[in-house]
Amino acid sequence: MTDTLRDTRKADFEAAKRRKRIRRLVGEAIADFSMIVPGDKVMVCLSGGKDSYALLDVLLHLRDCAPVPFELVAVNLDQRHPGYPAHVLPEYLQSIGVPYRIEVQDTHSVVKRVIPEGKTMCSLCSRLRRGVLYRVAREIGATKIALGHHRDDILETFFLNLFHNGKIKAMPPKLVSDNGEHIVIRPLAYVEESDLAAYAEDRRFPIIPCDLCGSQENLQRKQTKAMLRDWEKKHPGRVISIFSALTRVTASHLMDRTLYDFATLAATGRPEPDGDLAFDTDGGEAGFDPQALPDTTQGTIVRFTPGRG
Repeated sequence: MTDTLRDTRKADFEAAKRRKRIRRLVGEAIADFSMIVPGDKVMVCLSGGKDSYALLDVLLHLRDCAPVPFELVAVNLDQRHPGYPAHVLPEYLQSIGVPYRIEVQDTHSVVKRVIPEGKTMCSLCSRLRRGVLYRVAREIGATKIALGHHRDDILETFFLNLFHNGKIKAMPPKLVSDNGEHIVIRPLAYVEESDLAAYAEDRRFPIIPCDLCGSQENLQRKQTKAMLRDWEKKHPGRVISIFSALTRVTASHLMDRTLYDFATLAATGRPEPDGDLAFDTDGGEAGFDPQALPDTTQGTIVRFTPGRG
């Protein structure tokens, strides 16, 4: 076997593993958060970037093989950015046989008129785009709006809110839209961005550049992305641990009085499942079992794990 053939087979094997992994993670996210139910009409927001292409591709697969019947409609908003290749998405969507709608709205001119030169246009552009997409969802009778945000987007948003807004808040995998009319879902919530980038290459999606408007990515988000990348390089597993923490929140051990009723807190005389040591401040050492401490009322060890001092 030649080196070239061996490399090709290895690349094909890795691509198949990646495809299977992404499909599994999307299926798990949909099931975990009840994103899609029988009879749903899901509007997939397609920008022409790697994430939204992957989202549509995986949802098409699930539509054809999942036991839950649902419809898909791809919707793209042509915002009249200079140099935007308007033919790319219609040609692609026709080639895969998916129902679609291209909505043309010159929001780019509005943003350029309102935002001073050199300032980030993404926030206003996003609000205008959101309003148009909500209207289109209503017009086509969509019951769900699917966005292509992935695991990295969720973590970056969590830290941006933590560092700059003083909030413990991320991107939910499922929410009611800000106008109260739609259910928005993020089926890629469990998927890493690096997998999506490689998947886009595997599938040879006709990617449309995201910087046609001339705006630059938010500096704070770029810094947060770099921070997470550096953490994962120096401390493998740290990023997935943080992501897992978003699914396991102990409200009694935070300080939000709207989430936990501290005012009526009372001792019950019974062990609390979420309880810990009253004087513990360092979060506990990895692998340490607090229940292996001596029972000072009896003078005996409640439980001892061999191999732990």
